[in-house]
Amino acid sequence: MDKETNLQEEHPGLDRRQVQRIRDGAPCGPAEGDGVAVEAPLEIRLHGRPAAVLMRTPGGELEDRELVTGFLFCEGVIDAAREILAVERVEDAPQDGMGGTVVDVRLEAPSRGRGIERFFYSTSSCGACGKRSIESLSVKATRGTSDWSVSPERITDMMSQARMGQRLFAQTGGVHASGLFSLDRGLVLLREDVGRHNALDKVIGAGLLRGVMPLGEHLLAISGRVGYEIIQKASVAGIPFIAAVGAPTSLAVDLAMEHGITLVGFAKGGSMNVYSHPGRVGI
Repeated sequence: MDKETNLQEEHPGLDRRQVQRIRDGAPCGPAEGDGVAVEAPLEIRLHGRPAAVLMRTPGGELEDRELVTGFLFCEGVIDAAREILAVERVEDAPQDGMGGTVVDVRLEAPSRGRGIERFFYSTSSCGACGKRSIESLSVKATRGTSDWSVSPERITDMMSQARMGQRLFAQTGGVHASGLFSLDRGLVLLREDVGRHNALDKVIGAGLLRGVMPLGEHLLAISGRVGYEIIQKASVAGIPFIAAVGAPTSLAVDLAMEHGITLVGFAKGGSMNVYSHPGRVGI
C-alpha cells in the first residue's frame, strides 16, 4: 500500500467495515475490509445551552470549526467569523456510543444566539430539518448581480477538478462535496461530508475564517443534486453560480431565479442544463 493511500485512510472521516462481496449472484472471495464514510453527531452549544445537532463527517478540529462557523452564519446567528470568540470542545460530555463531539461556542454578542434557541436537529440528508415553520424557511440574502460569464468548457473542467479532489469519496463512495472556484485561480478549496449541506457549510465557514466573504467572484461545484438548502446557503454567502452533477428541485430553481443565481444541473461529460440566469454561461 503506497504512502498516499495510507494518508487517505488516516482521514478522520474514514472507517472500515467487513463486507462480503457478491458478483453474479455468488460470493466473491472471503469477507474483507471496505472503506465507509464516518457519520457522527456534532452537538453545538451556545454559551452552554444546547442549540443544534449536526450529523456530519468528522474532518478534524479545523473542519468542525469551519462547519460550526458556516452553519451559524447561514442560520443568521452571526454575520462574521469575528463574532465567534471561541469554539471549545466539551471533554466531559456524556457519550451515547455514536462517537459524537460536543462543542461550546461563545459569541461576542450572546443575545444573537437566540436565533436558534430551540433544539435544532439536522440529519445528514436534510439541511432544513428542525425549522419551526414555513416562514422560517425564508432566505434573507442580497440578490446576486455579478455580470461575468464562464464557458461550458470551463464548467466541465471545474466539475472534473472537483471530482478529482474528492479523496474521501474515492475511498468510500459515500460522501458529497462542495468545491469553491475563483474566476481567475481555479479551485480554492473543497470539503466533503455525508451531508451535502454540511459540505457547503464547511466551505462557507472556511471562507469566513479566511476573510474572503462575500463570494460574488466565485463558482460552486456540487457533487449531487441541488435542493432548497443549497440555494439558501449559497445566496447568504453571495455565491452567484452553482453547477451540480445531479438534478435541481423545483424550489431550488425558483429560489435561484429569485436570488440571481445561475443554476446548472447534470453537469458532466461536457453536457449540462442551465435552469436559471443563463447569461453567466457564455455560449
